[in-house]
Amino acid sequence: MLRAELKDVPFFSSLSKRDLTTVAQQMEEIDIPEGKELVREGDFGHEFFLIVDGTAEVVRGGARIAERGPGEFFGEMALLDEERRTATVTAKSPMRVLVMTRQNFRALDGTAPEIHATVAEAIEARRAATPAAGG
Repeated sequence: MLRAELKDVPFFSSLSKRDLTTVAQQMEEIDIPEGKELVREGDFGHEFFLIVDGTAEVVRGGARIAERGPGEFFGEMALLDEERRTATVTAKSPMRVLVMTRQNFRALDGTAPEIHATVAEAIEARRAATPAAGG
């Protein structure tokens, strides 16, 4: 099931089923209560989130800028660099998310360097193509 959810994430979409399984092994499924702050604007990021169930509110500079739901994700830049979060993301409902830490992503560099390189390139391309939004 995790593999199918990952396939819909743009920077994982070119990976084979086998590679998606490898990536899924580096992720943890977590239940989040309503009202829980997942990331805070200005804090350093250390993880990537993929929403499986529930919704989250994205706030930047005190203004609501977006809502994220199932199949959507945020925090991908944290897999590459320790940068400050660009927004605060809070659970608007109970949520189930998949989380990958930068440490787990970097572990792929040792065990599956081709996967690490492919995903890193795709995230960099997304960074170059879109303005920062969403944590």
